[in-house]
Amino acid sequence: MQRRDLLSHFSLGCFGSLASLPALATQPPALWLANPYQGNEELSDYWVSEKFDGIRGYWDGRQLLSRSGKTLNPPTWFVQAWPKQPFEGELWAGLGQFEQAASVIQQKQAPDSSWRAMRFMVFDANTSPQAFTDRIVRYQSLVKQIGKPWVQAVPQSKVPSHAALKAILSKTVQADGEGLVLHRGSSLYQSGRNSDVLKFKSHEDAEAKVIALESGQGKHAQRLGALMVETPQGMRFKLGTGFTDAQRENPPAVGQWVTYSYRGLTDKGVPRFASFVRIRPAVER
Repeated sequence: MQRRDLLSHFSLGCFGSLASLPALATQPPALWLANPYQGNEELSDYWVSEKFDGIRGYWDGRQLLSRSGKTLNPPTWFVQAWPKQPFEGELWAGLGQFEQAASVIQQKQAPDSSWRAMRFMVFDANTSPQAFTDRIVRYQSLVKQIGKPWVQAVPQSKVPSHAALKAILSKTVQADGEGLVLHRGSSLYQSGRNSDVLKFKSHEDAEAKVIALESGQGKHAQRLGALMVETPQGMRFKLGTGFTDAQRENPPAVGQWVTYSYRGLTDKGVPRFASFVRIRPAVER
């Protein structure tokens, strides 16, 4: 997009149509969601694994769904011999390759060569009323049964202390990993957000919807200055940092969802030091 055309697009709120997306499933799967790790939990209760930065997928026994219930379209060979039992994981393209994974998932029929680079990192099997410790054995067995190199079981381990956990996180982030996930070993599978599942990252992040675009000044004249966004709770604030030059030239469209990072909240509940991270794929909404 030429700079001279950018402000007219701001006023129209039009940045082109979204890519064709998979069809919406009948009902979104009832998945667990993680709370942030606080540092005062009893670590002996939890299993720890890497948090893979990809697109969450849920196999319901016959089709692969996104978190929001959209039917995904992997090639037949990708899901061949998958059991008629539910399990879930992360569609992952490798360290630092989130955008590649998102691009593959958003296409109705991505080429086989793109899917060959994908992995389904299995981290749970919804087999109530089993505790997570037993479900680890369950999903490892399912992965072994499938026997395909692109379907892998996420390793789980015990960590003795908060200091050791921080060291693992530091090593993970240095290798371009996203963070860690902690599962309470005794917990039964339950949908929604709770502290039986925790995420531990070097920064907090969340999602918000773009509601307006603000033109820049100075070196950012005639291109994006900031996004006005709104959280699911109705909080509105600006995101003015974290953008590349290319993203300022071709910013997210009004109505799209973005991920932002932040460091705590103000007394009014506004994210501190909020910074743009990326556009979230529509298949995740």
